[in-house]
Amino acid sequence: MKKILPFFSYLFHPIFIPLLGTIFYVLFDEKYFTLPQYLILFLQIIIVTFLLPIAFFYLLRTFGKIENVMLSDIAHRKIPLLLQMVLFAVLIEKSITVDRFPSLYFFFVAGLLSTIFAFLLLYVKVKASIHMIGISSLTVFIIGLSIHNQINSINLVAFFVIMNGIVASSRLVMKAHTNKELLIGFLCGIIPQTTLLFFWL
Repeated sequence: MKKILPFFSYLFHPIFIPLLGTIFYVLFDEKYFTLPQYLILFLQIIIVTFLLPIAFFYLLRTFGKIENVMLSDIAHRKIPLLLQMVLFAVLIEKSITVDRFPSLYFFFVAGLLSTIFAFLLLYVKVKASIHMIGISSLTVFIIGLSIHNQINSINLVAFFVIMNGIVASSRLVMKAHTNKELLIGFLCGIIPQTTLLFFWL
């Protein structure tokens, strides 16, 4: 089991969460757009939240600012988190606007708030688990989409609740976090998402 668990740290790496959230938004939400509009949406998400961060990751690694994709060192987390804040801010200001994609907009706003919390915690030497921020945020968003669109997705919700536990176990097995850091990451993920649910449910 210890050999299998690390796989989930990569499967649900935070860099995939924005894309996964967008996929579930498209599958669940009651708004219907044309195929070109959906393609543009996914293209924007992939470029801003996936390709650009990967490009910056290799740039930072080239200059010795970070060592690996898991960002295990507190000192190595500041620049990537700052970059994510900037990219999320650009995305919700220019592309994922509240009038076009309301529920997805609040998903990314909550994600921005979670990132800000994780960034500020670095200054008090607290390393919140970004993996737990990501998976817990996605879980709350899926629950919100289910309620908002009156879709019975109990099996999917149960799956992601279990994944929260498996991802946490994965991070412990990899010795990337303590129980406290996992809990803080979990709270940083669910609190902004849960709070903003009241604006779009």
